[in-house]
Amino acid sequence: MPGLHTEVVGTGRPDFAFLHGLFGRGRNWTGIAQGLAAQGHTSVLFDLPNHGASGWTGEFSYPQMAEAVGDELRLRLGSAARLNVVGHSMGGKVAMLLALSRPELVSGLAVVDIAPAVSEGVDGFGPLIEALRSVDLAGLTSRGQAEATLKPLIPDPGVRQFLLQNLRVRRHPGHPGASQWYWQPNLDLLEASLDRVAGWPDPGTAVYPGPVWWLAGELSDYVAQRYVPAMRALFPELHQVVIPGAGHWVHADNPQAVIDAIADLAASAQLRG
Repeated sequence: MPGLHTEVVGTGRPDFAFLHGLFGRGRNWTGIAQGLAAQGHTSVLFDLPNHGASGWTGEFSYPQMAEAVGDELRLRLGSAARLNVVGHSMGGKVAMLLALSRPELVSGLAVVDIAPAVSEGVDGFGPLIEALRSVDLAGLTSRGQAEATLKPLIPDPGVRQFLLQNLRVRRHPGHPGASQWYWQPNLDLLEASLDRVAGWPDPGTAVYPGPVWWLAGELSDYVAQRYVPAMRALFPELHQVVIPGAGHWVHADNPQAVIDAIADLAASAQLRG
């Protein structure tokens, strides 16, 4: 598993780690991390494998991603590594597995709009990937041109801009002075692995004993009451939080409510030591 790209928001030793969702990147959480920094917290934002500036892998594996995040935390913070881990959607599944497999690294856990179950909404990413493939990268001259291509295929401007953050330009390796556009995520692997992205690996008999804040968007269907027994079996110290007016991208839809909830998690974790 390749090394992971990270960015730090705040000063001093990190006490939060953020894990993004499918086709996201650590910077998606910058606004939340800045809000926490104003309260004295420092956050490390991860680009998960096959996303952002992190390396690509040969397969999609939640356990391997959790292991990679844990190794990076241990490398950064040493034997005393212990943070509040926040994971959204795909990153929420990584965060859950990290807490279950390496609880000594996790002082508190925030699972954001995802459940330990098959996520039916992932099916909708297939057409989005095909839309990204429709952009003629070889003939592309600007980001605006790419957006014009995607607009009829992805009419929602928020989703379109979210995906366009993954479009990058670099010097062309074979043509000095020329530019080359590319998609940062590993589109081939992610498209072939959507069933694994949607899935949830068997965590065995592990139980995480620390505080867990389970955030759900009021308007989202990724979290339902039928998932509560499975969630509570893995995380007995479960606290459910509904984020008003938010869909699946809760941190974009209602950032202040998310900041408040995550700060409450940190306070609870600190009280428990």
